[in-house]
Amino acid sequence: MLHDPLADALTVIKNAERTGKGRCVVKSNKLIGAILKVMQENDYIKTFESVENGRGGMFKVELKGSIIDEKVIKPRFAIGVDEYEKWEKRYLPARNVGLLIISTSKGVMGHKKAKELGLGGRLLSYVY
Repeated sequence: MLHDPLADALTVIKNAERTGKGRCVVKSNKLIGAILKVMQENDYIKTFESVENGRGGMFKVELKGSIIDEKVIKPRFAIGVDEYEKWEKRYLPARNVGLLIISTSKGVMGHKKAKELGLGGRLLSYVY
């Protein structure tokens, strides 16, 4: 039984990257789709597409081999516009390495774009 579909999807992607596979399949929902879009925009994955099967929707993800680690952040901390550096230090290995993925009032985006737009939100995950 799945308790956190986002964590399960990110684990499948990370394990496929570590074993050198070129693609993987993860369960589909809006949040996972939004996070995959952010990862694609920031060059962590090549492409992804939605596929229907008898058990519900799935995403086929084409991997680039550039992900070292990615995890869900729990609990989903609220983050203010002036707190990005604090959370970067906590979850990312070095300055300007990696991406915090945040749910904002303007949608799901990376922390760099949210910082430019002056938006806070909730931390969802990180990837580097």
